[in-house]
Amino acid sequence: VQLQASGGGLVQAGGSLRLSCTASGFPSGFSFSSYSMGWFRQAPGKEREFVAAVIWSGTRSSTGDSVKGRFSISRDNAKGTVFLQMNNLKPEDTAVYYCAADRNPYYETPFSPSYWGQGTLVTVSS
Repeated sequence: VQLQASGGGLVQAGGSLRLSCTASGFPSGFSFSSYSMGWFRQAPGKEREFVAAVIWSGTRSSTGDSVKGRFSISRDNAKGTVFLQMNNLKPEDTAVYYCAADRNPYYETPFSPSYWGQGTLVTVSS
């Protein structure tokens, strides 16, 4: 499974960005709807951090404590794409954001991806 993230960039504190991740290359018998999807981030010098995840149908999701109330995750199964809407961005949100897929369509906590995409850099200026 290949995951292609996009939408990163430079934004001022208090602004918004929406990241997208499109999936392809599924094994035979599987589709985008077979997977839970999620986002992680890693800031310079810090460990990778869970950001958000959503089950196959989009009807259940979760977000990390540091972004709760500001970030939301959604998916469009017809387009094979997962989104991360980021509002009220803070300088501490600056990181490389990674898209990930879990073969469990009803992911369990902690979200444990089987596949990772390349990162997209988000920089929030103060």
